[in-house]
Amino acid sequence: MREVAAATGYSTSAVSAQLAALEEDVGVPLLEPDGRLVRFTPAGRRLLAHSTTILSDVESALADLNPDATPHGPVRVASYASALVANCLPTTRELMRSHPDVQVELQEREPDEVLALLRDDAIDIGISYDYSLAPRPQPAGYVITEVGSSPLNLALPTRTSANFPHAVDDDLALLVRDPWIVNSRGADDDELAARVCAFYGVTPTVTHRADSLEIVQAFVAAGLGIALFPAAIAPQPGVRMVALPATMGSRRTFVAIRQGREHWPATALFAKLIGANIADQAGA
Repeated sequence: MREVAAATGYSTSAVSAQLAALEEDVGVPLLEPDGRLVRFTPAGRRLLAHSTTILSDVESALADLNPDATPHGPVRVASYASALVANCLPTTRELMRSHPDVQVELQEREPDEVLALLRDDAIDIGISYDYSLAPRPQPAGYVITEVGSSPLNLALPTRTSANFPHAVDDDLALLVRDPWIVNSRGADDDELAARVCAFYGVTPTVTHRADSLEIVQAFVAAGLGIALFPAAIAPQPGVRMVALPATMGSRRTFVAIRQGREHWPATALFAKLIGANIADQAGA
């Protein structure tokens, strides 16, 4: 016991107390008298055989949590579709080159789904958005950082039709009376369309729903309705964009991480890179 105490810096009584606590945890004696000394019991020898693995696992766990460690391991990310393609994919490719020991796992989700996955510990990082005119409540227990914003455009067909006699007009008071296309998996678009239309004293008529912005633009080009887009999204053929007044606000992008994980090396690195990527695009 004196030699153990000298090697560890503990007192002999502290060594004895820790061994007694360990025996209580495992439920069997680990040491037995051997003259004036002690020796391992068969159970103690079995536990000793596991000690190298146990200590290795502890060291590995501490390395994972050490903010100064080299980033490695999995990073589970969920993002809405446009940011997944425009921002998460380039960031993932960059990490594949610079940090091959980091394994990024991506999935496409809408903001409500992102927060649910974070709450359930199913992802490490969530990329979500809201509209400044219809802000989303920010739940406690997360580190949420705004990393970019974009003003809003109204997308409409490039040609007039019986349903869209004002398609070539820029008079928003007339345009907002046309049929609307909004998100199929969240209520944000409905609320935003209602608040935009309220500026002109009307209620939006929602006729179609789609989640993919590419599909929404195809609907607009086909003359099925009008829709709101962040200004960073370029129009497809058959679609033109009319800028909304600054009073209509912007779409804001957020990176969310559960508190306590924002310093994990791989998580912190991905969050830093994706934030910079989104901010660069917002400023472009």
